Amino acid sequence: MSTTDPVGAFLAGIEGAAVPENIFCEDVVLDATVPNWQFRLQGAGAVRDELGRWYADPGQFGALRRSGIDDGELVEFTLSWQEAGVPHRCHQAHIVRLREDRIASDTVFCGGRWPGPLIDRMAQAQLERNAAPGSG
Repeated sequence: MSTTDPVGAFLAGIEGAAVPENIFCEDVVLDATVPNWQFRLQGAGAVRDELGRWYADPGQFGALRRSGIDDGELVEFTLSWQEAGVPHRCHQAHIVRLREDRIASDTVFCGGRWPGPLIDRMAQAQLERNAAPGSG
């Protein structure tokens, strides 16, 4: 079973905390660069399980850009969610390659998971940068 928009189904699964089972090739590869680490997984079950841990709580995209590439899409987003009552956010880029209307590989670059206090510190730092002389 396949879908005509596996990337759209993947993104809906991220927001809904339920990554669909039928969107990955059986030999799908996840190549992830995360803060201070890089790893690779292969196989639909292993990839779905890992992404299920990443997107375990329903969230909302703050920014989302989908750009077509020859064999898939470049997807960039910020995602916000609540985890144990604490707001969190992440910023990620995914190079998603397709084969026969399924995801064959996902190369991910993630800036990390930021809890509420860190999000507040980043917002304050941005305000200070914007207020600095010569910043605009």
